[in-house]
Amino acid sequence: MKVFFGLIFCFIALTAQPTSAVAKKPLRILLITGGCCHNYSLQTQKLKDGLAALAEAEWTVVNEGGNGTEAMLSFYDNPKWSEGYDVVVHNECFADTKSPEYMRKITKTHYAGVPAVVIHCAMHTYRAAEIDDWREFLGVTSRRHDHQSNYPVKKTDVNHPAIKDMPDNWITPKDELYIIEKLWPNARALATSVSEEDGTTHPVIWTNKYGKARVFGTSYGHSDETFADSVFINMVSKGILWSAGRLKNKRN
Repeated sequence: MKVFFGLIFCFIALTAQPTSAVAKKPLRILLITGGCCHNYSLQTQKLKDGLAALAEAEWTVVNEGGNGTEAMLSFYDNPKWSEGYDVVVHNECFADTKSPEYMRKITKTHYAGVPAVVIHCAMHTYRAAEIDDWREFLGVTSRRHDHQSNYPVKKTDVNHPAIKDMPDNWITPKDELYIIEKLWPNARALATSVSEEDGTTHPVIWTNKYGKARVFGTSYGHSDETFADSVFINMVSKGILWSAGRLKNKRN
């Protein structure tokens, strides 16, 4: 009888292993980066290091297009470019690319449900475009920024899991405040900063619902100092986890 129950216990333990393995499967992240104006190699490493403190992840980094303001990555020519990834992080800067056909290779994939995180100059990427697909995907429209400064950040949704542990009085390292012309209907501001030039309040951290996809965004992330800041990198890391559905108390 003891042998019988022992065999049953071993069977249960063995059959439970695949479920446990799935639960602990590393997060598969695709990072699109490169273009104008920023230290993308440093930013990439800081993103990897920051998330490693919270979760195991496997990163694929696509850094193409040079360091100019216009590029169309051949990577997107494959209709299945996002297949196999849990979340896509956009940290690129190609302001003058404006082909609708090219942009829709990206946005239609996210609209179908691929989660995303968008950082800093992703908001100014494709800003020369005449169509709004990319802006609707981001959740914000922005075409310019104020000067660099140390900007106080005010949380407007203190319970969102990506930012609830952020200090209430966080002030950025030297960074740029992006002028947000429009917060799209499916986007919700999580935190704001005030322009030192005209006193206008702008979203600086937000979420967006684009089709079936959850999108997390921040307009900060210009300087090396910002990416070295533990508050910033922890916030972005939790944004990645939230977008991929890996945080408890998930919210849309």
